[in-house]
Amino acid sequence: MLKELCVQDVRQLVEDLNFAEKVDRALTLIEAAWNEYGDRLAVANSLGKDSMVVWDLAKRVSPKIAGFVVTTRYKPKETVEFMNKLVRRYPELKVFKNDAEIEPNLYRTNPDRCCELLKVEPTRRAIEEMNVGCWATGLRCTEGRTRTDFQEVEERDEGLIKLNPILIWYEREVWQYLALHQVPVNPLYAKGYRSLGCAPCTRIAQGADERAGRWVGTSKCGGECGIHTRPLKGTPMENRS
Repeated sequence: MLKELCVQDVRQLVEDLNFAEKVDRALTLIEAAWNEYGDRLAVANSLGKDSMVVWDLAKRVSPKIAGFVVTTRYKPKETVEFMNKLVRRYPELKVFKNDAEIEPNLYRTNPDRCCELLKVEPTRRAIEEMNVGCWATGLRCTEGRTRTDFQEVEERDEGLIKLNPILIWYEREVWQYLALHQVPVNPLYAKGYRSLGCAPCTRIAQGADERAGRWVGTSKCGGECGIHTRPLKGTPMENRS
């Protein structure tokens, strides 16, 4: 069972395992999820470096593993072009987007609501329409201050398992894997970005925190869009009558 592989002391794994051991552990976690959930396992591909590692690892476990991309009207053109190339190569990678009309400049006036509508809502739809029982993400506990309390295997929604197979990887190990396996990456990294999001809310940042360039100048600075922190099954509380 996938849950039996979960170790609570994640920080110990970060320090104790070497790169090869972390790769083997990630493959073991994905293989366990595939064996348990089959086609109800899906990879959430954000088109960032970490997601591309997980996508490649998943394809090494089974080429049948599918996935989904959540995109928005504000994604940089480089990200959109990268997404289109990836989807052409992997038709089992489904794209979800919310095209509903929203308040102009909502990303400035209420960034939390903007992310809820344009990122969290399509993620909920992807999970429902693809009948997902377990979704794999590229989340890492070494990325920044908001990602230190996650586990490799989580059940934040009843009946929905979230798998974070590279949770214990360092940023340098991500790039090491990408180079060794010649995995394509978003061209924005070559321009100096370390964490990618929507164009109006992402900057090239300095310092140790990879996510420091996200939502700069707002209360969300370096924070989360909500995909990893909000309920993803059922009707959100704020939308219930």
